[in-house]
Parts: sequence; C-alpha cells; structure tokens
Amino acid sequence: MVTRKVISIRYWAVLAAIAALLATIGLPSHAQEASQPTAPPGQTQAAKTDAPPSVADTPAQIELLETKIRFENNGDSRKEVHTRVRINSELGARQFAHLNFSFNRSYEKVEIPLVHITHSSGGSADILPSAITDEPDPAVGNAPAYQDVRVKSVRILGLEPADVLEYRVITTATHPPFAPDFWLDHNFDRTGIVTKEVFALDLPARRFTMPLDAKDPLPTPVGPNSAISPTAVGQIRISPHTAEVSKNQPSTDPDARLVYRWEIAPAALPKVDANVHATPDEPDIVVTTFASWEQLHRRLKFATQIVASTAIFTQAAQAMRNSPGNSTGNDAGYYNLVSGKIRTVDLPLDFGRFGKRQVEDVLSSGAGTPEDKISLYKALRGGQVHILAVAASDTPDKLLPRPSLFTQLVTATDEGKRTVYADPNLEVAPLGMIRPDLRGKKALDLSASCSQASCWKTITGELPFSSTQRVSVDATITPEGALNAKVKYSMRGDNELLLRLAFHQSPRDKWKEVAQLMSLSDGFRGKITSVSASDPLATKLPFTVEYEISQPKFVDWSKKPIRIPAPLPVLTVPDLPGKVASSDKSSTIDLGTPLDVETRVTLHLPPGTSVELPTGTIVDRDYATFVSRYNTDSGTVTAVRHINFIHRQVNADRVPDYAAFLHAVQTDQAQLFTLTRADGSSTTAASAQQKP
Repeated sequence: MVTRKVISIRYWAVLAAIAALLATIGLPSHAQEASQPTAPPGQTQAAKTDAPPSVADTPAQIELLETKIRFENNGDSRKEVHTRVRINSELGARQFAHLNFSFNRSYEKVEIPLVHITHSSGGSADILPSAITDEPDPAVGNAPAYQDVRVKSVRILGLEPADVLEYRVITTATHPPFAPDFWLDHNFDRTGIVTKEVFALDLPARRFTMPLDAKDPLPTPVGPNSAISPTAVGQIRISPHTAEVSKNQPSTDPDARLVYRWEIAPAALPKVDANVHATPDEPDIVVTTFASWEQLHRRLKFATQIVASTAIFTQAAQAMRNSPGNSTGNDAGYYNLVSGKIRTVDLPLDFGRFGKRQVEDVLSSGAGTPEDKISLYKALRGGQVHILAVAASDTPDKLLPRPSLFTQLVTATDEGKRTVYADPNLEVAPLGMIRPDLRGKKALDLSASCSQASCWKTITGELPFSSTQRVSVDATITPEGALNAKVKYSMRGDNELLLRLAFHQSPRDKWKEVAQLMSLSDGFRGKITSVSASDPLATKLPFTVEYEISQPKFVDWSKKPIRIPAPLPVLTVPDLPGKVASSDKSSTIDLGTPLDVETRVTLHLPPGTSVELPTGTIVDRDYATFVSRYNTDSGTVTAVRHINFIHRQVNADRVPDYAAFLHAVQTDQAQLFTLTRADGSSTTAASAQQKP
C-alpha cells in the first residue's frame, strides 16, 4: 500500500522540525532520549534499526553494554547496567557530559555506584557523589502531585576524545504496579554503536514452567477482578534471530530459577526478514506473566475503574461558569473543560497512575497526566464513555499480552450509528478528533467485557467534520523585484490539528519560527515579518494562521526571459506505487482522509508589466478532482488551484489512470508565468503547455 503521509500541504513532513524547534525553546519533550535511559519496571529500551555506522564515524562507541535483570515471584525486580564508552570526538564528549536516568520514586530506587574516567593522556578520575543530582522530571516541574517522577543525573566534566567512560547503574523496583505480574521487552542493539552486548535474565521458574497451585502464596490483587488465575503460566518468547548463549535447565523446585545469558557482537546479528518472521513487531526477547489478553484485560479494567463523588459535577459547573464561552454542562462543555482547562502533564502512559489522585483534585489543581484527564472526563460523562488503550502494533492480538504494547489512551462514545472518539490530552483537538496515526489502530476497550473473540476494537478514521484547507495569498512584486505577500490559512482536519498543537505549545515570541517552517514546507522563500493565529483552544471554528513574508530578489529584471512560478503552496499528492509484488496484488494507493484544498493568489505587478499566463487544467476522476484557473486584469494576476480527494483509496488496477491524474497535477504546478516590462524588453513565449 502506498500511503499519503502528507496531506496536500506538507505540514506533517515538517512535524519533526517543529518538534525540534519546541525542544530548542525549552519545552519538555519525552521524545528526547537520555544518555542511557532506564525503562519502566519489566521493560528495556528497544534498539533502533538504522544502518550501522563505522566505529570511526560514531561520536562515541559503547565498547561494552552489560545488562542483568532479575525478577522475583512477587514482582520485585533489580536491573544492573554496566557500560563502557570510548569517546571518539568532541561531540561524543558533549553527548556524555550528562547521564540521565528516569525513575518513579514511589516504587523505584536508582543507585550509581560507579562513574570512572580513564584519560587517554594517563591517569583516571572518579566522579564524586556531589556531581549526582536527583530532581523532578522537567515535565512535572510545575505539578507538585507528580514529584515522584524523577531524573537522577550525573554531570561529567573533563571528557576528551580517546577517553574511556565507565559507569554502573542499579535500579530496584519494590511493589511496582501490577505486582506480582511483570513483563519485559528487549532488543539487542543493531545500530553499530555497541561493540559487545551482554544480557542476562534471571526469572522465577515457577511463573513459567508449571501451573500455579490454588494455594500458591503469591500476592493477589485486591478486588473482584483479580487477574491471577490458578492455572496461569507466564510466557517467554526469544527471537530465532538472536543466538542464545546459555540457559539453565528448568526444575520442579519451587525456588528454582530460569537463567538466560547472551553475549553478542551486534554487528554479527542477522537482519530480521519480515517475510519469514512470524511476528515482526515483537522484540528479540519478550517476557510476560500474563497468560492471555483476557487476563490482562481484567487487570487493566479493574485498575482503570473511576471513583468520584457527585460533588465533581458542582465543581465542574463552577469551573465552566468561570470560563468564558464554556458555560454549559453538556458533553461538549465537559470535554472542553477537561481538554482545554486542565493542563496535560506530559508523561508516558503508565497504568499504575490510575486511581492515585482523586478526580476532584485533578480538576481543582488544573493539571493532570493523560491517565488522570481521561479519568476526569469519564467521571463527568459517565458509563457511556469507554476508555481505549491504543496499541502501537498493527497486530497486537497476535503478540504476547503485556501493558508495554500500549502507548496512548483515547475515549469512545457510541452516539447512534457513529462512534465519537476523543483525546482530551492534546488540549487543542476538537471533540471527535484524534491523531491520524491512531486511526485504524487496534485498541483494548477497558470499559467493556473481553473474550478471545471480542477484546479488540478497531478505531475508525472518520472525522466529525469535512476536512478543508483554504490558502489565500495577496502578493505584490515591486519595481525592484522584491516579493511582499500576505498569506492566510484556514483549516479543518489533520493539518489543523498539527498547527493548533504547534502554536499552542510555542511561546508567542516563537511564532515567527513556526510560520517560517510552514512557509518553507509550502515552497515559499523569504523572511517572515509578522504572524498571527486564532486561539488554538477555540476548536468550534477552523484554525487560521496569517503571516507576512518578504523575498527581496524574487525577480531579476535583467534576465531574459523572466519566468516565475505562481506564489502558491505546493500541493502534494501520493506518488505512484512501486512494483506490486505477486503476493500483494491487492496493494492500493492510500489517499488518506477525504480532503478539499483550495489555494488562491492575487498577484499585483509593477506598473507597465504584462504577463503571459499558463493554460488552466481540469481533471475529473471519481476518487479525486483537480482544477486550475489563471486570469489577468489591469496588472493583477489571479491564480486558483483546487484539488479534492473524494475517496480514501485507489485500487491497484487503476494505477495507469491515477498516473495520468498525477501527471496532470504535477505538470500544471510546474507551469510558469512569463513577464514583460514596458521599457521595450520582452521575453520569449511562455513555455509549452501540456494537457492531461
């Protein structure tokens, strides 16, 4: 399937750049990796799979990465990481100048018994305890209720190229969430950054090799939905693409251990072939004590039960009376209250946080984690709201059950024949709109019953309104050849959501940088001189952005001929699919969410300038239409391009027809205006026109 990652105007292509901008202005972002981050209990960080660089090209080379993890019957764990790094450049020295380790103080403890530097010039140094700090995670700095989410940091001074840094970190978890159950995901490094990796896993054999006796002394969660079954047996999956070095033999001794150990040179690991790998989404090693999705569902359902008093409605009504434009207690009013008035504390999903705060406290404090905001919204809306845990994998039902597969929470409410989805954690998403990358994903409905055939719900891709984009440009070319333009965007749909997020999260004094990225993604060159936007929280109306841009040398009058493109955003449509494999003849071209886009420019030319215009284009298909028009009157040029994606997909057997449509759109956008000055100079005829 060929997917239209960018919908007409290429804002999703610039998402990473906007995220980088937000990072530079000091906004918290959990997308940034720590130098050697620790994972939540039962998890280890997955390795990236980019092509491995040579050792000499890496800023720093991890010569040894040794990880030892031990789980106990009651779910407690101990993780020890021993790392030896050779610094290859000044960049590597800067990268390892700070080591950051995240943990949750309520059940975790991080110790750093060793930080040692061996200098290439001779001598060595140990980092003093005074260089180690323990601070709240930046995301919770202004949220006192979440101060248990911490970062332990080590400041390392004096690192130079050819130095060797060695450190050891021990993370212990006592009575973690979901104990006595535990789980773990691990991928061996395939980036080439690690020269040698050692991974040791020590498990209680009784949790994986025999049914639990009904009188088993393991702790049992309190409540009617206990997930511990007398016959539950945990599961271990080891990828056949990793070489197991050693494993002890299982024993019937109740205190027996299952001990695995790998010693790997990552460069020697074979590449995983998704065509022969039965479950390509699974990491190299998976351990889980959950025997089935039904068992995990019962545990999550019990954990996410909401308890609230009737006083929450009085409290919410008072809060909405104090919020202009949000004075009602209807469904939309409750959503706008939770979404826009409760600041999202941006922490990764953790089911263990459910129930730790009363929803009344969340509302009065004005801040909450995604789990707390979802709980508050459900408390206000009642049982008609279902909590959905969205899986990152496309086929989670085929994978081993464990909480680490879930990355996002949304809600779903059945209203007649349609389901209304909501994500109040985005703060600026209109009711009924969720991120496009979540649509089509499978989710576990934590507010419904679960059987083997009905645990999963597929999130639909419908939006609560038609997706539209309108871009108008009022531009002037000066006698000196400069271009000055006022650009206005009005949007509904996926790009609207992205821009709302970008402007909502950016300080107003950084809006010019965001607008500059917008202009570059749309093919404009020049300097942004001013920018304004509608209120990102005003989600009932389309989101609008206006900016002024100036390009000093847009036209060079000394050149002959003078040809210029229409100063309009570039409309991007999906490319043609590659060669369709014989085993995948049903491959389609994905046009994405139906979307209607119109771009319009009014271009004012200097006095005495004439223009020769391209020929307009009309292409009409059942899946999409494209129309362009070009006119001139008294020194003013108007150009309009209108594309409407009607269907979501184009079948593979219509590729030749789609190729003609694509060619027509691309050819039209490549056409140029030809200018002639009144001083007697002229240009050649306009470039030859091509029709579809």
